[in-house]
Amino acid sequence: MAIAAPKRPIHPALLEYGEERARSVQNRIADAITTFAGSMWFVYIHVLWFAAWIGLKVERYPYGLLTMIVSLEAIFLATFVMITQNRQEDARRHLADEEWRMVQSEELQNEELISLSTQILDLTKAIHELTQAHMAAATAPPAGSGSR
Repeated sequence: MAIAAPKRPIHPALLEYGEERARSVQNRIADAITTFAGSMWFVYIHVLWFAAWIGLKVERYPYGLLTMIVSLEAIFLATFVMITQNRQEDARRHLADEEWRMVQSEELQNEELISLSTQILDLTKAIHELTQAHMAAATAPPAGSGSR
């Protein structure tokens, strides 16, 4: 029985950002490399490769060529880690910009709602005053019918 990770909703701004990144071949290649390099398959392949290199005695100890290959790979992987961090930062910035636009829009809506509420309050007060004036006029004794 496999345990599935819960699906998290994806923010529309992040979907838009992903589509924007997917338009560039360079971004798709970098994303594919970082996805693979951050997986357990990457680890398994390297364990097999190192075991085969040493076990088949491709070169003798201290494994100079293997060390050079691994060093070059580390340089490239470090670069891809930075690319991934930049991508994540761009996504966070994109999301923050979208949320800021939403906050600004909500602020305008709030100001409109406050203005409408103030207008409703003013109209309610005016209706209340008119109702009181009408009630006072209706309950007042008619003019000219004084007591003698």
